[in-house]
Amino acid sequence: MDTNTVTLVGRLSAAPSALTLPSGDELVSFRLVVPRSSAARRRSKQTVDTFECSVWPAKLRRRVLKLEPGATLRVSGELRRRFSRSGGAPASWVSVDAALVEPVADPSVRSSA
Repeated sequence: MDTNTVTLVGRLSAAPSALTLPSGDELVSFRLVVPRSSAARRRSKQTVDTFECSVWPAKLRRRVLKLEPGATLRVSGELRRRFSRSGGAPASWVSVDAALVEPVADPSVRSSA
């Protein structure tokens, strides 16, 4: 069975931004910074990956716009390949169409209980 589902846990890099497309559709966009696994860090000097995320449903857009930079989030959704032209040259990237965005307790913060 084919499926397109991804779940990421990472840090919100900056405040989310609301956009209105030429079609009139509205979305909220944000970047999620996700640490690479120790195995991946042995193969590369890169320590994190940054993912563009888009939120389309109105209720979820309103909630995401209230999130603060640095918040640890769980994002679930579907991967999308996006295309554009910049300076006459084609460009493509992968983004996440988020269906779920929820704050999670930062695992690096331990309670003293």
